[in-house]
Amino acid sequence: MSKFHQPSTLAALGRTWVEAWNARDLERVLTLYDDATVMTSDRIPAMGFDASGTVRGKDALRAYWSKALGLLPKLHFSLIDVFVSPDSLVVFYQNERGKRICEYLRVNDAGLIVQGSANHLVG
Repeated sequence: MSKFHQPSTLAALGRTWVEAWNARDLERVLTLYDDATVMTSDRIPAMGFDASGTVRGKDALRAYWSKALGLLPKLHFSLIDVFVSPDSLVVFYQNERGKRICEYLRVNDAGLIVQGSANHLVG
């Protein structure tokens, strides 16, 4: 179990995460992640990656997000709010298409993201 992280530190991580995406700086986004990170999203199979909806490791995440960025030239996240717990945060944002998304991010003791899950509204 991760040690407690300060709520302000986790909230700052959420803001940094959004800023890095809005800069379209994939390497900057990936610096926030542990090498052994795991990401789950219903978009992963749709993009031709693992049918389970999960990619494992920073290299697989880089491949997935590189492809996604190439398809979304106007990508932009508008931060709505950041929710925190002792070892995770949820970034609630709206994308450039007006869709609201919650991104669950669990962090390790070093404050790096080890697990992520993109959560989309049904319908």
